[in-house]
Amino acid sequence: MRAILPLLCLGTVAQALYFFIDGSQPKCFFEELPKDTLVVGHYSAEEWDDNTRTWSKHDGISIYISVDELFDNDHRVVSQRGAAGGKFTFSAHEAGEHKICFTPSSSSGRQNWLSVLHPNGGIKLTLDLAIGESSEIESTDKNKLKDISQRVKDLNNRLQDIKREQIFQREREAEFRDQSESTNSRVVRWMFIQIVVLGITCAWQLSHLRSFFIKQKLT
Repeated sequence: MRAILPLLCLGTVAQALYFFIDGSQPKCFFEELPKDTLVVGHYSAEEWDDNTRTWSKHDGISIYISVDELFDNDHRVVSQRGAAGGKFTFSAHEAGEHKICFTPSSSSGRQNWLSVLHPNGGIKLTLDLAIGESSEIESTDKNKLKDISQRVKDLNNRLQDIKREQIFQREREAEFRDQSESTNSRVVRWMFIQIVVLGITCAWQLSHLRSFFIKQKLT
């Protein structure tokens, strides 16, 4: 047992619990965390429904979550407002005591007077807190990481397709440019040949006319 206990302490600690809040004051917990410890919390808030006599979740519930480092002049590392259910994550940059607080609010207006019927409070908050940096916490986001990795691969494949298309277009453009230059050079050569032929023809005609007029004057 003495050999096993230290190994168990290195694993991820999961704390699942629920508690009641009346909405007047936040509900806070204190955790002594080692340095570089990852904390992942999943929460779900429900409000008492007097018609159905059950706890139910609705869109009007919101939860404000704050995490303060008590050893660092109450430096706030988490400040977020979420819906009736969600997740929050933070890492302990330094070892010390952290205060984790939850402050609910509801648009139904029932949570204050419900505290009379339910002394524990009008909001029931279920909290699943995982503390550690082992693969157990990382596995909760494994599917998301796989999805992101697949999207990155798809983007890389798309970029490769675009790159190949650009290379193909450049090759076609170079081929078209070579054909245009070859055509232009042939046109220039043909025009030069035509000019030479026309020049020779004109010179021959002028020489023939000159000799013709000379003969006509002699006769």
